[in-house]
Amino acid sequence: MKGKVLFIDTTHPYLPETLSRAGYSCDYFTHLTREKYIRIIGDYTGIIIRGKIKLDREILENAVRLRFIGRVGAGMENIDQAFAESRNIKCINAPEGNRDALAEHTTGMLLSLLNHLKRADAEVRQGIWKREKNRGAEIGGKTIAIIGCGNMGSAFAKRLKGFNVNIIAYDKYKKGFGNDDIEETGMDRVFEEADFLSLHVPLTEETTYLVDEAFLSGFRKNIFLINTSRGKVVNTHDLVMALKNGKIKGAVLDVLEYEGLSFESLSNDSLPADFKYLATSEKVILSPHIAGWSLESHRKLAEVVAEKIIDLMM
Repeated sequence: MKGKVLFIDTTHPYLPETLSRAGYSCDYFTHLTREKYIRIIGDYTGIIIRGKIKLDREILENAVRLRFIGRVGAGMENIDQAFAESRNIKCINAPEGNRDALAEHTTGMLLSLLNHLKRADAEVRQGIWKREKNRGAEIGGKTIAIIGCGNMGSAFAKRLKGFNVNIIAYDKYKKGFGNDDIEETGMDRVFEEADFLSLHVPLTEETTYLVDEAFLSGFRKNIFLINTSRGKVVNTHDLVMALKNGKIKGAVLDVLEYEGLSFESLSNDSLPADFKYLATSEKVILSPHIAGWSLESHRKLAEVVAEKIIDLMM
């Protein structure tokens, strides 16, 4: 046996089945307390996680046999990567597995917002037939600026190319990524030319509240904002103020900074005031962090993580 793998979150069966065939023993303990994970983690060679708990220094110090952490998803903010790597623990994620799902979902949300589909659908179901009020806007001929041009940003750009849009992109940590779909540029052009801004960055100290009042005031035009990265990349209060004053013409949000709250257990009175505004605004389209959450990506994420673990541990 190559070692034991602890599944802290549920995954597609392909992942444990593949690791088992490769010689690992897989344990599904998805409902333990943090303290219990700390007590047992020293027995494991690998950990599979999505987002249930944070693998911080306290937990990882007890993982004396650990060789890899597999994140079934893209974001790595719930793993102390620096400390893990200092202990020769390899950190694996799988943005290749859900980039297509995210790109399609984001495109769909944007088109829904611009064409008033949510409102029009609700009205027609009530026998209300308002064509002029629901006249849509096209994205053709406009400029879409992407911040963060990794797997997600580049996949979104590919979906947009057929709409005859101008796509510019800025990535602080990548150079030379321009191609037939994307023109690589600096933030000066993003602020000057963007009609739409789409965020595809990880959540780090640097990107927390990246989009705030000062950031938004730098845009020459009034813009549409798209966020399918992480909720705390956008300061929600400043977003609401920008929606009210027209600096942001509309927003597509698959993620919210309030995601740590259990929406199922909150009453309407206890929801944050800024969220209440977003929830009632016809200028906003919301979804519950499902942009990369398709039927197909469920398996593809497992396939990517399995392949990377096996290749890494050979």
